[in-house]
Amino acid sequence: MLFNSSTVCIDTLSKVHRPDRESLRSSARNAGKIEVGDYQGNRPMTRTIAWPELPLAAWKDTYETLHMWTQIVGKIRLALTHLENHWWNSSLYVTSRGLTTSAMSYNGRLLQMSFDFLAHLLVIETSEGNTKTVALKPRSVADFYQETMASLASLEMPITIWTTPVEVPNRTPFEKDQEHASYDPEYAQRFWRILAQTSRVFTEFRCRFTGKVSPIHFFWGAFDLAVTRFSGRSAPAHPGAPNVAQFVQAEAYSHEVSSCGFWPGGGSIDEPVFYAYAYPEPPGFKDYSIQPSEAFYHSGMGEFLLPYNAVRTANSPDEILLDFLQSTYEAAATNANWDRNVLERR
Repeated sequence: MLFNSSTVCIDTLSKVHRPDRESLRSSARNAGKIEVGDYQGNRPMTRTIAWPELPLAAWKDTYETLHMWTQIVGKIRLALTHLENHWWNSSLYVTSRGLTTSAMSYNGRLLQMSFDFLAHLLVIETSEGNTKTVALKPRSVADFYQETMASLASLEMPITIWTTPVEVPNRTPFEKDQEHASYDPEYAQRFWRILAQTSRVFTEFRCRFTGKVSPIHFFWGAFDLAVTRFSGRSAPAHPGAPNVAQFVQAEAYSHEVSSCGFWPGGGSIDEPVFYAYAYPEPPGFKDYSIQPSEAFYHSGMGEFLLPYNAVRTANSPDEILLDFLQSTYEAAATNANWDRNVLERR
């Protein structure tokens, strides 16, 4: 193994400066809060609730506006990246402050765009060290779109995108959307904190699988955080979905999947939920015994759902969520005869 000479030093530093991993995990699971020292380790920072409340009605207007803002940034990422399996090149990623595109190439330069839900800014950065910011505040989608595009142009990175929203019934182009103009910083931050905790648990679940598995990523079309496992087999052509082009679904579901995620709700689902589904759905999937008891199969959506509040109020949120992820995966893998001996870490 390379770098043996530095292994002891790194290990020693980790023992001195880093708290015990299992202690942190236990704290997160049982208390739902983590108290972190400052750089000198003298005083704790203000506690934050790891799994905050997120009633859909309380932030619906902010949700709808933020959904359009993330679509604008997501479409910029889509325009600057090469097609990757199942549109993975289009998604955003959770950070310690919000959501990011990660670095994108623009004519040999690098560009990164990040939603910062602590400072409430869209931060635009280039590899030359230039930075522009767009305030996240009550403002129309049209106004946000115009300032974002003007900021990119001022960095000599003009970009053209298709400005019609996707996966929503309201298809008003971004530059004309004056209807969505709300931003409650408290609820925007709560949403991100839930994404951050969910990403952490999803990471633990993801690491149990040795087959093809997606990143843990945020899809701005449906406004959900997802992670997807693959059997390795091709899937039949997807029948399509409302407000989504057929070629998009064909690429997204070209192979058998067991997918799970977090969604803040909408339509007939009036609360935030964790979800899990299989495509194609095998016989016996919806009747499989899953955990926890609060989870159920929603026939209208063709998915298992677990209310977010069941996780948030549990004594061990991580464990109840992991039980849901594991049991719904087993419902897919067992009924579809996946080669689990090959695909799972033993």
